[in-house]
Amino acid sequence: MENTNVCSLGYLIITDHVKANTGEDVSDAIQQVINDNPHRTIYFPDGEYILAKPICTPAHPERSVSLMLSNYAILRAAETWDSDEAMVRMGGIDPFNSIYIPGSNYFFEGGIIDCRGIAKGISIDGGRETRISKVSIKNTVLGLHIKHGANSGSSDADIDNVNITGNRKVGSVGVFIEGLDNTLTNMRIAAIQTGVLLHSGGNFLRNIHPLGGVKQDEPEYYANSCAFRETTRGGNFYDSCYSDNFAVGFESAPNAKCVYNDCFCYWYSPLGDCQVGFRAKGKFNSMIKNAKVSFNGKSEPQFNAFLQVEEAGGNGVVMFPMTPDERMNDKTYKDYLFGTVI
Repeated sequence: MENTNVCSLGYLIITDHVKANTGEDVSDAIQQVINDNPHRTIYFPDGEYILAKPICTPAHPERSVSLMLSNYAILRAAETWDSDEAMVRMGGIDPFNSIYIPGSNYFFEGGIIDCRGIAKGISIDGGRETRISKVSIKNTVLGLHIKHGANSGSSDADIDNVNITGNRKVGSVGVFIEGLDNTLTNMRIAAIQTGVLLHSGGNFLRNIHPLGGVKQDEPEYYANSCAFRETTRGGNFYDSCYSDNFAVGFESAPNAKCVYNDCFCYWYSPLGDCQVGFRAKGKFNSMIKNAKVSFNGKSEPQFNAFLQVEEAGGNGVVMFPMTPDERMNDKTYKDYLFGTVI
């Protein structure tokens, strides 16, 4: 987008206040622009902007701003980065809880965030109904962190068309969700050990595609890898989500009730001794409908399972699974089967 077009839209152009492509830290300068310009959309033209510390947007609607980056605007972590917080903290200052006051629904859109293998990408720290879209987060420790929301833990964030690439290290995570009631759609997540880590419920995930992998000198990387992992709550909804080459595709929290609709797990190369489509911690109480679990012909691990259950029992249902039953050495899923195996 040309600067003249941006000006006609009324956006504030960051390069009128901060120089790009200097190789120097501009985090303080960007933060000052944010602080001085409430109720503005701040636009970043193509170029590199080095951050040695996080930049924070206000959650308070009287001071909130939105950040918009052009396709090739890059926020890049400085080599000296040492913060445990994300490079961009949405609602990271001036906390507030409202969806009614104009200015309360701020957003981050576009561009590239290069975490240089040492930083976290974007976090949602405060406010409600924050939107993040059309951004690529690269070389990250943790791509997106949705923290506890302002409304009794409800963050109500809307995330769409975000691509995340991790740093291929043990402990790397694509998306970490602590707040309740978020919607994530159309995402690709690669080079991470855990695709989506959920500590909360009431989340809706559609067309989320984590792609796994393994470091040959770190076998625990694959052994503990999981595309979608819940820890405490359950009560989440998965639609057309795709696990690709993780030890476990979907892992539910103990005794959780979740819905998995039209989901898919695939292994295109043998990486380790375990290939599990769905794993239930505790008893199985979820619904799995029209899910496919499939293996490459060369993939012959010691343990194959459509469904692995930690504790017998539960009221879960597996409806019309698509899976090569003859290759399963754990056929627990048949205990919960409704309909035929396709």
